[in-house]
Amino acid sequence: MPSERMDSLAAVLAAIRGGSGMTQPLLTQQVGLGRSVVAARIAELEAAGLVTQAGMGPSTGGRAPRQLRLRAEAGVVVGADIGATHMNVGIADLAGQVIGSVNEPMDIADGPEVVLSRVEQIVDELRAAHPDAGDVWGVGVGVPGPVEFSTGLPVAPPIMPGWDGYPIRQRMSRRFGAPTWVDNDVNLLALGELRSNPHATDAGDVLFVKIGTGIGAGLVSRGRLHRGANGCAGDIGHVAVAEAENVICRCGNTGCLEAVAGGAALAREGRRLAESGGSPVMAELLAAEGSIGTEHVTVAAERGDPAARALLAQSGRLVGSTLATLVSFYNPSLVVLGGGVVLAGDFVLAAVREAVYRRSLPLATRTLQIEFSSLGELAGLSGAVHLVLDELFAPSRLAQWLPRSSPAGNPELAAA
Repeated sequence: MPSERMDSLAAVLAAIRGGSGMTQPLLTQQVGLGRSVVAARIAELEAAGLVTQAGMGPSTGGRAPRQLRLRAEAGVVVGADIGATHMNVGIADLAGQVIGSVNEPMDIADGPEVVLSRVEQIVDELRAAHPDAGDVWGVGVGVPGPVEFSTGLPVAPPIMPGWDGYPIRQRMSRRFGAPTWVDNDVNLLALGELRSNPHATDAGDVLFVKIGTGIGAGLVSRGRLHRGANGCAGDIGHVAVAEAENVICRCGNTGCLEAVAGGAALAREGRRLAESGGSPVMAELLAAEGSIGTEHVTVAAERGDPAARALLAQSGRLVGSTLATLVSFYNPSLVVLGGGVVLAGDFVLAAVREAVYRRSLPLATRTLQIEFSSLGELAGLSGAVHLVLDELFAPSRLAQWLPRSSPAGNPELAAA
């Protein structure tokens, strides 16, 4: 199919996907194509089973136009947001609406065989619970480490022992008979927020920052995710900071931001304070729970514990100082914070804001807003789903699977 034709088809489909009550006259205005071209593209999409009528639109004096909608029920997309200590796995329709999901603790250090087997089991359970859901059209997976996006292979991930070079794409494609895309979890956080948060969509240039066990950033420029030449743009967790000069990071280097400001660092320092008597509240939590995690530091801070509040504020200041450099360099209009550590709320947010506004160029912060993720723990899962939908409905991929009306059973699409 000629590229111009496929481009126009993708444009019409994108407009229908993105709006409600869409009619042919509205499509003609929105996509800037002639009425006959729009009518032909609608007919093709209806013939492929992607679009159907959704009632009648308001009349402007003549015959009322047909309203069109995406047949979101035609298939499902699998999304898996795999973190260092938790995973969120779900299935969604073709509009990106999550049909069912499971969020549960896990340990990325258990290795790919254990973790991915559990992902597959959850998907099977979700599909069994929703027997009317269609075939799997695609799979999106996020992992907490560097990923070469073109191949879907993790590359020397510091906190993922046993995952280096593991063929996640090939395994999931074989298992579900559908194309699979793999990305860094922070990129999926960014994509999920971008597709679901109107404020982020309108901002255009956005910096998404995850502060969890690890620390990373996702960069959106003019509404598009920027991965860099090899897919590792935004890996700020291993930027050197003076405060960590003698602290060994799990990547093998010393002085990394993540080593003193990430979730593992907070848990380590929280336990030290609990055992040394520096925090009576965390000592109580340690005695009751047997361990100290970032959630316990947050609880202690909420109970007014000065040591816990100081730990969270220090983490926020260190992350904020690094972000200040990015803000001056990249000049985003919005910074969105996500990840487990930001559940500490204003204790971290206030410190991040203070450091960014103090250390960035005045012009770079004139209209800058810094806020929490609107999706919370769903951001990564939403991003995994939308990664697949964006790839499937891109003009070049539409051309490959549209004649069959479905990408199901065509796993090689992801490698195209």
